[in-house]
Amino acid sequence: MKIKFYSTIIVFLLSVYAVNSFAQGCVAVRNMNTASNMYDSSQNGSWQFSMNYRYFRSYKHFVGDEEQKERTEQKTNVINHDNSWLLGINYTHNKYWSFSAVIPVLYIDRSSLYEHLGNASGERYHTQSKGLGDIRVSGYFNALSGKRGRLMVGLGAKLPTGNSNYADYFHKKAADGTTTVLQLLSVDQSIQPGDGGFGVTTELDAVVSITHSAFLYAGGVYLFNPRNTNNTLRSSASTAPLNRWSYNSVTDQFFARAGIRYVVRNFQLGVGGRVEGIPSKDAIGKSDGFRRPGYIASVEPSVFYNTGNHTFGLNVPVAVVRNRTRSQNDIEKGWDPKTDKLAHGDAAFADYLISVTYAYRLNKKAISPFGKSQSAIK
Repeated sequence: MKIKFYSTIIVFLLSVYAVNSFAQGCVAVRNMNTASNMYDSSQNGSWQFSMNYRYFRSYKHFVGDEEQKERTEQKTNVINHDNSWLLGINYTHNKYWSFSAVIPVLYIDRSSLYEHLGNASGERYHTQSKGLGDIRVSGYFNALSGKRGRLMVGLGAKLPTGNSNYADYFHKKAADGTTTVLQLLSVDQSIQPGDGGFGVTTELDAVVSITHSAFLYAGGVYLFNPRNTNNTLRSSASTAPLNRWSYNSVTDQFFARAGIRYVVRNFQLGVGGRVEGIPSKDAIGKSDGFRRPGYIASVEPSVFYNTGNHTFGLNVPVAVVRNRTRSQNDIEKGWDPKTDKLAHGDAAFADYLISVTYAYRLNKKAISPFGKSQSAIK
């Protein structure tokens, strides 16, 4: 029974646990993921490769945790269609150390009215971005392992490999006010492939067996982004007097998840919760520039299947809380006489995320999440 449990529990999964974290909408969290490095302490020098595809459609606007339903009804909402692929590589050095790299490639379509001719025009136009995102490299240390559980800690770097000033054409009114011209401008922060900053990631990942067929999991990542702002000017600020809020902020990010998984033959069925987002203020350095801080909390059902060296996974986080918090710019503005309320920007969120993963490991032994191969389990 234990052998079946440990061999099928291979789904504590995919080097770089390829079910990624990416806030579902205009709160522009980059591709982050908990480590969950599946490594075999009895086989030094082993490799694993993974690929994750995810899709979401963000279209519901929130101010705080209150949905602005009139935006959808009036069709003035912003709609992002996000397609992203994460290519993962994991190397297990020995029973204590493993290393990984995550290479994101994306294609995102964004449609809106306000960025082009304005909401009053009723004309919706599209902008896109595509290409390489910000690569992450990480090292993991197996701080604690045993028959009942495992604790890993990780430290890594986020490299500014993605374009943080991707541009596309916007429809704008010409100087005469009657004709339309195309202007090449930076796309919105939420669809920029990169953020332009070097970042440092800290990670924690744990798994605890509670029965022969069930285990608890928990993990989290925090990205420290010390750079204040990048050189990307917001398209809406291109004609306005420039100030310290006119350029995109290089933001910190956070992600955490926890839940339970149950083993049924070669399948794992799981359910848990996850939260991800951007803080209003960075932990290190200044927090100038434009950002849409906020978070999304989701219920996350999952199913994984393992056969030989191959693992397949599906996660579908469904949003239960969406909250666009106040930015530092909002806080500095204070009271907004136009709304007769405290200044508070909005952001669009998705209802759910679809995440599909495949992983292949270059060895012949099934792996336990506690750092032992099937052959080593007694």
